[in-house]
Amino acid sequence: FFQKTLTAVKSWFTLFGWSKGQNPISVPHSLRCDVCIVQLTVTPEKSFKRKVDKDKGFYEMLVHLNGQAIPGIAASQSLPSDPVERMFQLHWQHSELISFLRSQGAHLSHVMPEFLLAPEDYKIWTEVNTGLRVGSMRSSVRLSGRPLFILEHRAFETVSKRAWTDVLLQIYKVFVLPRVSCRAVPDPSSLESLHNMPGIKSEPLCSNVYSRYERTVLIWLNKQYEKYRKIVWKDSQRGGIPPMRWIVNFDQDLLDGLVLAAQVAAYCPYLIPTHFIKMYTNPRTQEQLLHNSLILVKALHSINLDIDVKV
Repeated sequence: FFQKTLTAVKSWFTLFGWSKGQNPISVPHSLRCDVCIVQLTVTPEKSFKRKVDKDKGFYEMLVHLNGQAIPGIAASQSLPSDPVERMFQLHWQHSELISFLRSQGAHLSHVMPEFLLAPEDYKIWTEVNTGLRVGSMRSSVRLSGRPLFILEHRAFETVSKRAWTDVLLQIYKVFVLPRVSCRAVPDPSSLESLHNMPGIKSEPLCSNVYSRYERTVLIWLNKQYEKYRKIVWKDSQRGGIPPMRWIVNFDQDLLDGLVLAAQVAAYCPYLIPTHFIKMYTNPRTQEQLLHNSLILVKALHSINLDIDVKV
């Protein structure tokens, strides 16, 4: 489940996270590098410059999705050459990132700033906090008053991957989902047949699973499907017009492809005779479900909406 979630997260942020086209990411490796879009000066005569597109950095992504930078953190900045001071600054940046996202409504109380560090920086963090490393002005000061949880390398990589995944999910939640308009304008032509169906409320406290923005999308799916199922499959030879349904989730209720096909057909009606009319409207076998999914994915490809959705 977590691997599928991670794959979906990487696909979305790769395609839509940046302002100037696609930018392939890996979690957590490229993200841990991208937060350091900097010039690292080792010595006056030896300098290490990391060549990175300034428009493809992690904080540039936040600016693109949020519309403004995190207070106090520039999208492009320098890090100290001293490893301990570098770790302190990165830890501070991650603390500010988490605090900022939480102030926007993100749920990240389980993500510690040190989980977002690179392995070499996390090793320095543990050495500083356990007193094994000295020599820095701040190395004798504990980074926080919390109990220490020192992780071995393999465990740290697992926790770090999960932490970065959750950060990306919460970024999507607080910056992308709120773009969904909650002004659900009733459509008289589709509301008449919805009177006998339980409604979905968009108020904040009506669900402990979906946010009000997600419930707004569910309301939209219900209205669109009820209206267009009678249009898309009025001449269907594979089951006729599909029955009315109450769409209350984003997994089970979308498995047969009919709901998504109705949404696409609403904007691309020319796909009805070439693709959607061939779908099974009352699929009962795995083969029929697969058939519907193949048609839906082919339809997406035919309009160049290639978002890497697997059948």
